[in-house]
Amino acid sequence: MRLAADIGGTFTDIAAFDEATGGLSWGKTLSTPSALVDGISDGVKKAELEYADASLFLHGSTIAINTILERTGADTALVITEGFRDIYEIGRVNRPDAYNLYFKKHIPLIERAKRHEVPERMYAEGEICTPLNETALRDLAAGLKDAGTEAVAVLFLHAYRNPVHEIRAREVLEDALPGVFVSVSHELSQEYREYERCSTVAANAYIGPKV
Repeated sequence: MRLAADIGGTFTDIAAFDEATGGLSWGKTLSTPSALVDGISDGVKKAELEYADASLFLHGSTIAINTILERTGADTALVITEGFRDIYEIGRVNRPDAYNLYFKKHIPLIERAKRHEVPERMYAEGEICTPLNETALRDLAAGLKDAGTEAVAVLFLHAYRNPVHEIRAREVLEDALPGVFVSVSHELSQEYREYERCSTVAANAYIGPKV
């Protein structure tokens, strides 16, 4: 039997395909945002199915997009190369409607007060210009812990060419902040432009604990 679940903002849908008979079964139940597995289990019971009978389980959800749209994500901090704190908010010069006098820029998922610079720098070719200042990073981590930070996004310049600083930063942060979700840009995007990687890793960290 193949079993699938789709968790929506309101309902959780369950569907099962019996490969032996070609039969279809389904169940529908209310989603349980605080304990997502409970909603799936309720749907499985309503469809009179058993997890043990499933040879394959597929899962999909709208949790990520709903979290961003509703602004209900984690308390997230951004750790970025020194001197580039505002790149996430500045973005690009181009905009969808160039002549719209009433155009409004997006509201960042991570406010400026929660964006922090760390001394480090990588050349575009991937060679180290300024070593990662681990002492500064540990001091920052202590402050994030006191602030109750739930997730951290890490964006260092040119990490797509050489991710060694991001990898080490994650190790330091995970050691200092047990249980906190840490996301690093080079694992998500290999683009050479920092704003795109920054917005991607910020979103991933913001939704990470929920997803």
